[in-house]
Amino acid sequence: MKDDYHFFATMSRMKYIQRWALMRSSRPENLSEHALEVAMIAHALCTLGNVRYGKQLNGERAALMAIYHDASEIITGDMPTPVKYYSTEIRDAYKHVEQIANEELLQQLPEDLRDIYAPVLKMQDEELVPYVKAADKLSAYIKCIEEERAGNTEFGSAAASTRRILEQQAETMPEIRDFMAEFLPSYGSTLDELLTRI
Repeated sequence: MKDDYHFFATMSRMKYIQRWALMRSSRPENLSEHALEVAMIAHALCTLGNVRYGKQLNGERAALMAIYHDASEIITGDMPTPVKYYSTEIRDAYKHVEQIANEELLQQLPEDLRDIYAPVLKMQDEELVPYVKAADKLSAYIKCIEEERAGNTEFGSAAASTRRILEQQAETMPEIRDFMAEFLPSYGSTLDELLTRI
């Protein structure tokens, strides 16, 4: 009789992990929806890099890495950014906990699949990691935009600091600048506004 492997059942629990724990949100956001958004944006950033800047990035691989980029939070929970980066000691300790959590997740796969998923869970593609991280930051900024447009002032300082970081990153990654200029203005629009050309 074959063993039961729990990896995908565990992954399905991303929908129960709530983000922005320290913030009052007008609409809650879970890890599943965040992962999907980060995957779409990471793919878009790679596509912009390939089409406009002559790069040869694997957008599909970046999207896959983005889907799993916070998978360890199923075990650890979502650590709020101000806490996670409060000090070097806390940041390093949390990274270690994330590594342990990812190893635990890998053990939930059959042994012959672990080598396939390990580089994805551990974000081992050095060329694509900056694109996934930029997509993650863009997703956070989009959440701030949506909250502010809903009248929630709670996200004002988070929006300003996140935008500053993105603008700095855009100096060396023009794909971020392009995404922000061409796609961000639509976020927060109503469905009627988004579908005006249909």
